Amino acid sequence: MITNNKRNLFKFVALSTVMAFTACTTTDFFNEYKSLPDGWKKSEPTVFDFESLDTITKHDAYINIRTKSDYPYSNLFLIVKMFPPEGNATVDTLQYQMANADGTMLGTGFTDVKEHKLIWRKKVVFKKQGVYKIEVEHAMRKVNEVKGDAVLNGITEIGLQVQ
Repeated sequence: MITNNKRNLFKFVALSTVMAFTACTTTDFFNEYKSLPDGWKKSEPTVFDFESLDTITKHDAYINIRTKSDYPYSNLFLIVKMFPPEGNATVDTLQYQMANADGTMLGTGFTDVKEHKLIWRKKVVFKKQGVYKIEVEHAMRKVNEVKGDAVLNGITEIGLQVQ
């Protein structure tokens, strides 16, 4: 009887472990980063290209930003343009909080570099087969200034992740 209970306990633990590992994993459809060694130039949008053959599956899309401690703002404004294989582009203007009120950066990471996983679109379906082009540009400017920052410092990398 004791051996049978040990066997059942072992099966339960093994099954629970397998379920925990498979439940926590997500498969990336697309995941790419672009490095910005000299800051993010407003005149140079970051461009990502990927091919979609599936016109049914719903995906979650994220803009991933890596910042250093010298990022000068508490928020981030982005303009994201999606160019489908055929048809008109869609444009999203997005705002994200990047720091707490006390100035400490949000995001994950133990050093001065923080990773920010910013939701762009939930349950997006790529309706046409072919290559999609995504352009991401910043729209940051100082208070009471019309002209935006020509170079946004403190951002080291920009990524696009589609799950």
